[in-house]
Amino acid sequence: MLFESRNLTYRHPGQKLHVFPDIAMEAGDALLVLGKSGSGKTTLLNLLAGLLNPETGQVLLADKNLTSLRDGELDLFRGREIGIVFQKPHLLAALTVRENLQVAHFLAKEKGQNIDLLLEEVGLSHKAKSSVLTLSEGEAQRVSIARALANSPKLILADEPTSSLDDDNTEKVILLLKSQASKIGAALIIVTHDQRVKAHIPNFIEVKAT
Repeated sequence: MLFESRNLTYRHPGQKLHVFPDIAMEAGDALLVLGKSGSGKTTLLNLLAGLLNPETGQVLLADKNLTSLRDGELDLFRGREIGIVFQKPHLLAALTVRENLQVAHFLAKEKGQNIDLLLEEVGLSHKAKSSVLTLSEGEAQRVSIARALANSPKLILADEPTSSLDDDNTEKVILLLKSQASKIGAALIIVTHDQRVKAHIPNFIEVKAT
């Protein structure tokens, strides 16, 4: 099994305990995490990424237990093995498209994928030297995806990647995530309340507020 989460629970201060369903995925699998606003979807994604420590439970990726890694080890492991696509791209405005991807290599201390080929695959090779401030919403999200893929991670986590996109760009982004995950043999988890995504990824779990 490439990726598993077991018996995960988490409690925000002053709130009820979140109890999350277990997840088990092989390379190339894709899964949706569905739920209403406030149900804990983003909390689950942050637990799976090792950005939060669970109250109970384990997160296992490629036989590594994220919950047992120290901060420095976890940061490096996350940079190399987990690609995160946030709801907003969070691109570095002072850098070009290409330089934003180079940052991912630098932080992970890895050579990673060939950036020029990756930009070609996401349809943005003509924007490589452009400021990210010149990009449309759809283009910026594709750069964000390319940055998450730069180190060929084993796990891709996407948090509401289509919430601000029209139908055409939504389809492009989901197909891009699926094809790239399949190409590099990664597990793909998309956290969303966007029902349009279900047409492309039938496997899902639902997170409900307790």
